[in-house]
Amino acid sequence: MIRRLRGLPLQLLALTVVPVTILLLTISFGSLALHQRAMRSLVGERDERAVRAAAAAIREQLNHRSAAVRGLSLRVAGTDTPQMALDEVAFLLHDFEGGFAVFGEDGHPLAVSPNTAVFWQSGPVREQLAALTPTAASQFMPVFTDETDGGHVMLVAAQAEDGLLTVGAFFPDSLGRDVLGNVFNVGDPAAILLADASGSILYQIGDMSEETTAVSQRPGVRDALRGDSGATYLEGADSEYVIAFSPVTPVNWALVIEEPWQEVTDPLLRASAFSPLILAPAILIAAAALWFGVRQVVQPLQKLEQQATRLAWGDFEAVAEPVGGIEEIRRLQTELAHMAGKVQAAQRGLRSYLGAITTGQEEERRRLARELHDDTIQSLIGLNQRLQLAQLEISDPASQARLAEMEQMATTMIADVRRFIRALRPIYLEDLGLVPALGMLARDVGSELGGELGIQISFTAEGTARRLPPEVELSLYRIAQEGLSNVVRHAQAGSAVLQVCFAPGMITLTISDDGRGFQVPDSPAEMTPLGHYGLLGMHERAELIGAKLTIESQLGQGAQLQVTLPGNPTL
Repeated sequence: MIRRLRGLPLQLLALTVVPVTILLLTISFGSLALHQRAMRSLVGERDERAVRAAAAAIREQLNHRSAAVRGLSLRVAGTDTPQMALDEVAFLLHDFEGGFAVFGEDGHPLAVSPNTAVFWQSGPVREQLAALTPTAASQFMPVFTDETDGGHVMLVAAQAEDGLLTVGAFFPDSLGRDVLGNVFNVGDPAAILLADASGSILYQIGDMSEETTAVSQRPGVRDALRGDSGATYLEGADSEYVIAFSPVTPVNWALVIEEPWQEVTDPLLRASAFSPLILAPAILIAAAALWFGVRQVVQPLQKLEQQATRLAWGDFEAVAEPVGGIEEIRRLQTELAHMAGKVQAAQRGLRSYLGAITTGQEEERRRLARELHDDTIQSLIGLNQRLQLAQLEISDPASQARLAEMEQMATTMIADVRRFIRALRPIYLEDLGLVPALGMLARDVGSELGGELGIQISFTAEGTARRLPPEVELSLYRIAQEGLSNVVRHAQAGSAVLQVCFAPGMITLTISDDGRGFQVPDSPAEMTPLGHYGLLGMHERAELIGAKLTIESQLGQGAQLQVTLPGNPTL
């Protein structure tokens, strides 16, 4: 009996405890290995998303600078002197640290930003401009080294209609610092490298693992310079590194993030090694954790996700409503609200810039319409009258027929120019108000453009119409103009309706059609990559006047675009 009693614990130990212990250890270390592999992949995916987002942010800044130089070239063509145009865009010098310059057809500078004359006369600048083939579109030139301070400089050039060449200079390291410095800190284990196709390091945070290799041949850099994006792994001396890379278009730069992924996962992996010790009460704890997680984590995160979606469409007040949950989620919401405030402030600045550009465009349209009306139309009318007089003086039937044909051509040209003037400067909007102008717009588009495709365009107005501030009426008119143009060009519709409704405390403009429809972008940020530039322009115009743009569409079921302007704006 004593032997059996002594043997039973050993048997229980040998038959139960030891196998269960081995099983638990196997599960533990097996799950640890799987966990380690999953975390390795997770860090790679996270860094890949981060590098793509950072590359997209740099690309957006480059596009902003390209558009600024193109806008400056247009401004140079429309002002009395190039220096006057440069003085008007002094607010852009924050983005163009090297300043602006306007060159004549002989290659000599006609105007430069203050304190930059020596830079624009330097040899590298002249070499770059000599190799440039000017075009109306903005062009990025290769990065070169400044003779003064040895820093990197990039030029952006665009040619105006009068042959003048507008050039702006900015520092890639400042661009990298502005975009990447706010996201990555010097003390982080990750290293960030921004390089160009020649192998020059434009901006760097931290030390890379392959310092001895040529920059253009380093892992990730050579892949990004080929136009690829993704993530790879490199075994270092003391750790394995995840290398995420992405190209930066349109300048053929490479952005690389390098990080030892074990530093992120090791604490969690060590903690998970003791997971078998708590398997016994795991079910109860898991049930309690599930209930707690659903109530305190999942539901608040779902609410926060909905608020983030509304935030993406410009509703900056959405994140102010508390979602509850654990402290981390509340802090996350606080940080999101803080970030939303920064984004809102940045958008206010950008909106002011867009408003200035829009105002300039409208002024230029008015000038062109005025010149066409005062000069071109009058000349055509005079020509038409002379043709009529010539018909009365000539008795030859053949000559009269030719003169009658020429008179008809002149009449057609007068009608076309007048239609062009109405598109540039809606006279009905200025004289009669929004409702008559929209009605005339629907009639013109339906008869001149929609009639060729068989599209019936109708207009309705509801409520008591009233005059609005000029900028509000003009924005609503341009949105309707762009919306009807999209219907004619893309919708393949049979009919469309333009409607304006004046309700107490709200004005609503609606454009609907029965066409093929389209996939509505999830947020305004996705409109540009998907090529919806018209929708983005309408969204920006709506925001400039404090309105909200709503788009509803499904493939094969038409589309509806609605602009809602709250309040009672009046003259």
